[in-house]
Formats: sequence, C-alpha cells, structure tokens
Amino acid sequence: MNQKQIDGRKAENLAEAYLLQQGMEILYRNYRCRRGEIDLIGTEGDILVFVEVKARRTGRFGYPGEAVDVRKQKHICRTATYFCWKEKIETGRQIRFDVVEVLGNQIRHIKDAFDYC
Repeated sequence: MNQKQIDGRKAENLAEAYLLQQGMEILYRNYRCRRGEIDLIGTEGDILVFVEVKARRTGRFGYPGEAVDVRKQKHICRTATYFCWKEKIETGRQIRFDVVEVLGNQIRHIKDAFDYC
C-alpha cells in the first residue's frame, strides 16, 4: 500500500468514527461494483446517505471537498443508482449525498453536498 492509500484509509477511518459519533448507522464501507465505488453508505433516520470522503494533508491546494466536481458527482450518482437497484431500495426513499473533508486532523461534514444527478 502506498502513502496515498494509507492516508485515504486513515481519512475514511476518521470519517466513519465521526459519523458514528453523530448517530449515523454505517451499512457499507468501500462499496464497490462495476459502476464504481462509494466510500461510505449509511442511514440517518429514514434517509439513505452516500458519503464521499476526501482528504488532504494541508489546505495549500484548497479544501478537499472541492475535488468532488461534477464529473465525480455523476460517477457517485451512477454507483448509488446501481446500489439502490441491486439492494431493491424503494423508489420514494429519501437519499442524500454528503462529503466528509479531512484536512490534517480536522473533519468537516458537508450534508447534502450535491443533488442527485
């Protein structure tokens, strides 16, 4: 595992611990399918939440969440659509897309970071 992968795993661990502490139930971590990958999938009450975790060691090149551009959002949405189809999630279920930024050791949870594509 290279340093980037180690840092990514550490950020995901921090994000998961934070979200659990906030009351979110984590259903999947690193959900992978032929369409892509989603870092965390959880529930907050009746809401199904898809979470993208982005990390940077410093803010020198901007905030980590800025890396979740429109292209990445569409990729996450396609993977979420596949997940809902495969898991037979009811059509009317409320879905939310969050981003958790890890900047150094600071965590910022951006709820409803983007709309379903």
